Amino acid sequence: EVQLVESGGGLVQPGGSLRLSCAASGFSFNTYVMSWVRQAPGKGLEWVASITRGGDKTAYADSVNGRFTISRDNAKNLLYLQMNSLNAEDTAVYVCNADSWGRNYWGQGTQVTVSS
Repeated sequence: EVQLVESGGGLVQPGGSLRLSCAASGFSFNTYVMSWVRQAPGKGLEWVASITRGGDKTAYADSVNGRFTISRDNAKNLLYLQMNSLNAEDTAVYVCNADSWGRNYWGQGTQVTVSS
């Protein structure tokens, strides 16, 4: 059974940091491009960041570039998102995604709330 389980979300003050994790199982993790997407209240899905299979290349949305860092540990089947300098606009459910040649898997998401 394919599973993507996110963790690490929570309530954080503006300017703070959080590190999200996504634990993958049930598929060959190192053959999938991994991404983080988010959905803010009342809004559609927004792509946040992606990382290649080997972790050598990354890409970020303009809204998070320079503040967020995506990484992966293929030995542990884990995906990470380090989020720094958080602001209220980053409040959303963060979901990890795995994609490989048309096969696409989604996690359930973890809530991140940025508020004082």
